Amino acid sequence: MKITKKYNICVVGIGAVGTEMLRLIRSRKFPCESLTILARSDREESIDGEVYQVRKATPEAFQGMDFAFFAGTEGAKGASVTLGWEAVKRGCVVIDNGDDFRMDDRVPLIVPEINADALRDHRGLVANPNCSTIIALMALAPLHRAAGLSRVVACTYQAVSGSGGSAVDELETQSRGWVKGEAVMPDVYPHPIAFNVLAQIGSVKDDSGATSEEQKMQRETHKIFGDDSIRISSTCVRVPVFNAHSEALHVELKKPVTVEQAREIIRNADGVDLVDDVNEAQYPTPLAASGIENVLVGRIRRDDVFENGLALFVAGDNLWKGAALNAIQIAETMIRIGADSVPASTIGNTGN
Repeated sequence: MKITKKYNICVVGIGAVGTEMLRLIRSRKFPCESLTILARSDREESIDGEVYQVRKATPEAFQGMDFAFFAGTEGAKGASVTLGWEAVKRGCVVIDNGDDFRMDDRVPLIVPEINADALRDHRGLVANPNCSTIIALMALAPLHRAAGLSRVVACTYQAVSGSGGSAVDELETQSRGWVKGEAVMPDVYPHPIAFNVLAQIGSVKDDSGATSEEQKMQRETHKIFGDDSIRISSTCVRVPVFNAHSEALHVELKKPVTVEQAREIIRNADGVDLVDDVNEAQYPTPLAASGIENVLVGRIRRDDVFENGLALFVAGDNLWKGAALNAIQIAETMIRIGADSVPASTIGNTGN
């Protein structure tokens, strides 16, 4: 479809995700009439040799904007809570990377390859799912469509970039210090992350023992698939990898699917690449997944623990498909299906 209209867009936040949003907006040639960066204060920022003028984020800054991408630190309260619905009131479509509105009944939670139809009834604010949820569901959704999911057991191996630039710096500093025999002191994380794994991402908020990251995978999967019957268990682990999350997925399907059929399903699905030949050491890795748009899927095999069971391994760029890229694809999909504006009934009446 040829797009002739151009849009006034803004990116709210200029951290790790906001920076990748800017890069992807440029590389994907998003139809921009203007591009504005909003943050806590007025200043200049240099990204890839280009200097951007950053403006202070206020409700009035969204006047005349068509799309606002809220980059948001994962789990952080702040910009979208304060300014999200204010932007919508001014006729701006908000796509929020944070977790504040994901489970809000007013807000569709979208992975375009999976549930784009939910965008047709949006009220002006759309949520990006959690990075580990997106990466898992890119592989699971084609199987769910083909045979139905009954159970999922997921173990994630999540890169430090998911915690922001300071965590990336901490891994590098600790790694260099360890090589030199220096004491390794944690700051971002409760324990050293270099040459270590941390079996906690998020906090435990109830007596389930599950962390907030693990609960997100369950709740968000149910909402995206529109199916609360799927039984989901996960253990989310931070690993000493700079970028791209990996996940081991063990699933029970409602109908039998052979390994070859599963490979064919994945091979024909949008947004994923099949990398699956263990005899040739071909399988997903975070290094291979970093800096590419598709999620890598491999190690597909039978899982005899479950009836109709399959096991697979995935890797995806958490800053791209897990965050910035998915947000931009949401906007591109809204343009494609003609859902690229705030409904008139919503403007000034967001019900927040």
